Amino acid sequence: MNVAEAVATRRSIRAFLDKPVDFETIHRVLDRARMAPSGCNYQPWEGIVLTGAPLKALQERLLAGAPDDPLEYDFSAPGQVPKYKERLSRLGAAMYGSMRIGREDVEQRDLFSQANLTSFGAPVLLLAHFPKWMKEPQWSDVGMWLQTIMLLLRYEGLDSCPQEWMGVYGRTIKDHLGLSEDTLLFCGIAIGWRDNDHPANAFERERVPLEEQVRFFGW
Repeated sequence: MNVAEAVATRRSIRAFLDKPVDFETIHRVLDRARMAPSGCNYQPWEGIVLTGAPLKALQERLLAGAPDDPLEYDFSAPGQVPKYKERLSRLGAAMYGSMRIGREDVEQRDLFSQANLTSFGAPVLLLAHFPKWMKEPQWSDVGMWLQTIMLLLRYEGLDSCPQEWMGVYGRTIKDHLGLSEDTLLFCGIAIGWRDNDHPANAFERERVPLEEQVRFFGW
């Protein structure tokens, strides 16, 4: 698989097969991802990878717990701006529509949202964190590291789902893993083998036209 194919086939997978991922593959991916871009070579990213019993123990605690109040950071703020709210609404309509879950079916929508806490059945969870005092450029570095990981996973035939949802339970996760309060739990990445038969993995993804995002000069 080349880079273009990895980019084209990467998508957020929300249903995984009950199939383990071997340690050597995960280690190889993360070792290669060390070469992700890093301003000033700070390499601010840190991670914890869970599978098996340790993953199950964390998931049980999350299912029994409650979201942070207040949240340590807000990833949903753009949803208050009409242009971005529309993009979010179209995603929700496509995703829930693929599963035939109507807008009025609050119970089923809540159940599917709760599946975030078990990473949609993925056998591996990477939790990304870094010191709270890191600034916006370092957040950007962490994003590039995570994207590098997700593309390398595609190269290995694996799939993923980036989960900012884990940041909603950041304090619970930090306490469970013994991380300092000076640490920001940024997100998780669910890792595993996609269930090709699940409709949540097959709906048409939308992106705005390139011309709406980028302007070209000099050509």
